[in-house]
This record gives sequence, structure tokens and C-alpha cells, in this order.
Amino acid sequence: MMDIRKLKELVKLMVENDLTELDLRDKDEQATVRRNNTFAPPQVFQQSFSAPATQAHSEAGASKGASKGESKGSNEEAGLIAIESPMVGTFYTASGPDKPALVSVGASVDSETVVCLLEAMKIFNEIKAECSGTVAKVLVKNGQAVEFGQKLFLIRPA
Repeated sequence: MMDIRKLKELVKLMVENDLTELDLRDKDEQATVRRNNTFAPPQVFQQSFSAPATQAHSEAGASKGASKGESKGSNEEAGLIAIESPMVGTFYTASGPDKPALVSVGASVDSETVVCLLEAMKIFNEIKAECSGTVAKVLVKNGQAVEFGQKLFLIRPA
């Protein structure tokens, strides 16, 4: 269990710098502090970051796509699972510039497969697939900034 003084310092750091999420890790402990908006008190989670697996085809997404004349894109995403970004950061496909991509289109993944890295505040976070299947589409380019909830990959379920 993390020392309460450390947690208070993390919360203070968040408030002073107007941060909405902070993820700190070392070999012994990990803390994720997140606040939903500037009026809500910070929440503390002690768990690893992994991308939530959600259905890519939702009613909101379908109506948004249809209004822009993108119904073809929505049909292509039907039945696929989206891996979304759990934080704001920079998307990386590999652990280094000279390393191969962690996954690419056609790669088989399971719930523990690391699909990408997200860098936030000089900390690299491994994002896991959290579902089984085949990578159907990579939606983000290497080095691109991503937002919380942005779709990163589409997975065809196994």
C-alpha cells in the first residue's frame, strides 16, 4: 500500500499543474491518479493500464458516420472490436525506432498481447489487446498524439 503522504503529493501535483491523469510506476509499486473533471476530486487506482475492449459499431458512431456520408466505414467496422486509448499520449507501434512493430494488420492477438506503447509524461505504458482475434486495422500512425478514448486498432474477434 502506498504511503498517504505520497498520494497527497500526487494529488497536489495534479491540481497545481491542472492534470487529469497521472500514472507512476517503479519496481515495487504503481499508482494511477485520475480525475474526471476540474470539479471532481482525484480518484486513485492501483492497477495496470490496458486499453478497454469495446464494440466499434455503436449507435452514436453509426449516426455520426451516416451524417457525414461515411456509412461504408461503419459497415467495414461492423462486428469488429475497437481497442481505445486509455489516456492522452503519444502512440508508438514499437519499443524503439529500430525495433519491429509489436503488432500489424493480420497479426493474431489475445487478451495479454501488448499492441502498442503510449508515452505520457516521459513514461511508456504498454497497452494490451484485452480481447482475442486478428488485427484488422491500425487506425493511428506511429508517433501520432492520441486522445483518451480514441480508437487505436480494430480487432476481428476469434
